[in-house]
Amino acid sequence: MTTLAIHNGRVIDPALGQDGIADVVIVDGRVARVGPGEGEMVVEAERIDATGLVVAPGFVDLHCHLRQPGFEWKETIASGTRAAARGGFTTLCAMPNTEPPLDSRAAVESVLKEVDSSALVRVLPLGCITRGRAGRELAPAGELVASGVVALSDDGDAVSDAHVMRQALSYSTAFGLPISQHCEDPELVRDGQMHEGWVASLLGLRGRPASAEETLVARDIALAEQSGAHLHVAHISTAGAVALVRAARARGAHVTAEVTPHHLTLTHEAVAFRPGEGYRELHYDTDAKVNPPLREEVDVAACVEALREGVIDAVATDHAPHAGNDKEIEFDLAAPGISGLETAFGLLMSLVHEGSLSLPDLLERLTAGPVRAWRLDERSGLGGLGTLAPGAVGDAVVLDPEESWPVEPERFASLGRNTPLAGRTLRGRVVATVADGRVVHRLETVGAL
Repeated sequence: MTTLAIHNGRVIDPALGQDGIADVVIVDGRVARVGPGEGEMVVEAERIDATGLVVAPGFVDLHCHLRQPGFEWKETIASGTRAAARGGFTTLCAMPNTEPPLDSRAAVESVLKEVDSSALVRVLPLGCITRGRAGRELAPAGELVASGVVALSDDGDAVSDAHVMRQALSYSTAFGLPISQHCEDPELVRDGQMHEGWVASLLGLRGRPASAEETLVARDIALAEQSGAHLHVAHISTAGAVALVRAARARGAHVTAEVTPHHLTLTHEAVAFRPGEGYRELHYDTDAKVNPPLREEVDVAACVEALREGVIDAVATDHAPHAGNDKEIEFDLAAPGISGLETAFGLLMSLVHEGSLSLPDLLERLTAGPVRAWRLDERSGLGGLGTLAPGAVGDAVVLDPEESWPVEPERFASLGRNTPLAGRTLRGRVVATVADGRVVHRLETVGAL
């Protein structure tokens, strides 16, 4: 029997509405007890002193790219899950845009075999909506469900054919699967490199208009309402799309949504200007190139408000690691994406420190929110995911909301060093992560009793 006792932390469990000083005791990979002094009752245990720190359930990421198989020079399941542990994430929902893509039972099972042998935290795969992610023929959803996928997505490419998307949504109702859509109309974003706005004009870059996202969100909501399917809007980024999701939910449509840390905190100005330099010098920062692109202040504000209200269910990283030669080239040729697992909490804490979001609300959108949105408890077969309730899986994170630390990409566990945050100081740090009762990340500053 293995026992871990986390002592004297401020335990915030949004699923239970708990917020107070307590100990967390995990036995054989499951939460055994939570309460004041509970750790003192355990004679033999590994111990973490969380005095002055926050203890929460492990974070759940509905959207990340682990790149394996097919792109192991960008990331592997081993390196990506090490990065997740450093970022406080104990459950990752991995996107299927691998090579081969996860459009068959054999492909999914090969990934799960690699997960069993090398993953440091839990990985739940998504399957493709269409064969080869080509947008023409539906992938075998029943076969994919049997293999263990938790949702379907062609992420990286929208399903642009309305007839195919309607079929996919209708078919998904037989299995109760969420359909996670990258909502950008390919025709409207053709050759676009960043948000269509004044910064793109200044840099002479073709834009990706907000309307590309909003038209596809509107179309897919209509199709989902007609079929009764579960539509999940991936990495929402515009005020118009947020308004569409809010209205659909008010009508009772089964629509959920996620937003990334970078779309909550950065704008399109990050492509051209660096913090502290003002507007004196222009840059073409490929590390700030992401799809959907970084938007404007009004869009950021709308996403933050919707997250606070619960209109947006979850924060998801869209962790997209790339090798140096994918980014250190001309802007038009550079791959889109940000390596975000290790900086997510520190970046999101800026919203808490500025008063835009409470810490319990932020933690809810990183834990219970994503679990509830996709019913991950029942899909994963685990039970008690995203909570520290007795009997739940023994996933926990120990946080220091006040610690400042520099972003040094060269020290990332991820193989992807692509981040526009390099050199910035973030306030708020993950100091220990526990997955299935095992300490998978721990800073030297975290004491043991």
